[in-house]
Amino acid sequence: MDNHQKRNLTFLTIGLIFMLSGIEYAVILPTIWRYLQILEAPPYFLGLGLSAFSLSGLLTGPLFGFWSDRCKTTKSIILFSNLFEIAGNFMYFIGYSKWLLLWSRLVAGVGAGAGSSIFGFLTRSTRPEERASIFAAIMACRQAGLLVGPAFNLFLRLCDFKLGPFVVNKYTSPGIFMCLLWMLLQCVVLAMYWDVPPISSEGGAVMVEMKQEEDDEEEVPLMGSDEEPVHTYRAVSSNQLEISTSSETEPIHGSSTVSNPFRNFSASREFLREEVVVLLTAQFITLFNQTALETMVTPMTQRYFSFGELGNSLMYSLCGVEVILGFFFVRWLSRKVADRAVLAVGLVICCTACIWCLIFLCNPRGGYGWELTAFIIGVFLQLLGLPFVAVSQVSLFSKVTAEKTQGFSQGVRRSIGGLATILGPLWAGGLTNNLYIMLGMMLALLIMITVMTALSYDHLIEPRAVQHAQSSDSGG
Repeated sequence: MDNHQKRNLTFLTIGLIFMLSGIEYAVILPTIWRYLQILEAPPYFLGLGLSAFSLSGLLTGPLFGFWSDRCKTTKSIILFSNLFEIAGNFMYFIGYSKWLLLWSRLVAGVGAGAGSSIFGFLTRSTRPEERASIFAAIMACRQAGLLVGPAFNLFLRLCDFKLGPFVVNKYTSPGIFMCLLWMLLQCVVLAMYWDVPPISSEGGAVMVEMKQEEDDEEEVPLMGSDEEPVHTYRAVSSNQLEISTSSETEPIHGSSTVSNPFRNFSASREFLREEVVVLLTAQFITLFNQTALETMVTPMTQRYFSFGELGNSLMYSLCGVEVILGFFFVRWLSRKVADRAVLAVGLVICCTACIWCLIFLCNPRGGYGWELTAFIIGVFLQLLGLPFVAVSQVSLFSKVTAEKTQGFSQGVRRSIGGLATILGPLWAGGLTNNLYIMLGMMLALLIMITVMTALSYDHLIEPRAVQHAQSSDSGG
């Protein structure tokens, strides 16, 4: 099997990982509140349970990213992190007490931290021009999981039997179901995932093979001295491929001698640059607003439209279809339009959606038909902008940060997103009866990041492209 086939199978496996994360969210969320009530948990435990998953992912993401940058491998990290998903979901299935249920979500969230390593791997394994489309496809896989997840609940809710000492019912069955799915995924990762070597941003040449040929001819030592300059292939490097030392590429084949990619690393120099601050701010605001809206929607549909479980399920299914189609549209668009333009369009759509909601949803008038139409338009616009912003900021972030520490950088990015997913519901949860304040704050954040993007627009581009443009100008 050649590297191209291995690469495609590996990307397929990554898609399955993200799909399972979406399915897990979709099968557990509808029943966790009633599950906690049966275990006599107070109401605030629902917020704790949902936040625990994000919290552990927030804390472990940079650690998994740091690990993958040091060892230049992700397969072992994924296999290790999935053990936490398996253990956490089994604990959820046991569910003897409210505290065990809380710990189950905390343990399962550790497994989600491996996402930083996966995004680091995708950055190293893709060319800049194809990266946004691949990120869009991977994100669409999670949305597909969110879409098909409720279908599994149709048969899980029928479970009513005992498995040894454990009771399997509609509340505990999501735990054992996801435990089995993550165990099956372990087999898929073992069989279909390879730590394929990184490719150049020019022709797709394999770095390891080139370096092996060079080593065979010259018989150079595995590691250079400390005085020798250590070059590293970076997402922000020039057009010419910079080949890393064999000590950095050999670990793909199992060598234990790995040079330290963090030797000259400076967090302030890496993350406090103008373009990086803008993209991290976009990550926070996008997820903060998204989770705040998710928190607001269900009470709003109940209050104004008397939606029950069926109505909400249908609404979420239609929303999932829209988001998936949006991701695939952005996948196509990113091949023709620069990432920063996609980001700008997404922010304009999000601002328009928030303004619409402020005008028509905070104090709805005009009868049931008009109120429902205004609500549908508002939700449609909100979801329409999401894929534009999500894909473009992840793709740009991978291009303006160093590739050799990409896993750690993606961990920081995902941690900031995790913080937003914790704060968003907390903000919206207490303001469901004060939509002017809630939506006004969200609009203010969107206007802020839109202005930041406009002022930093010239910097929101891969430095390699900037160097190329400058050389073209000087040549003319």
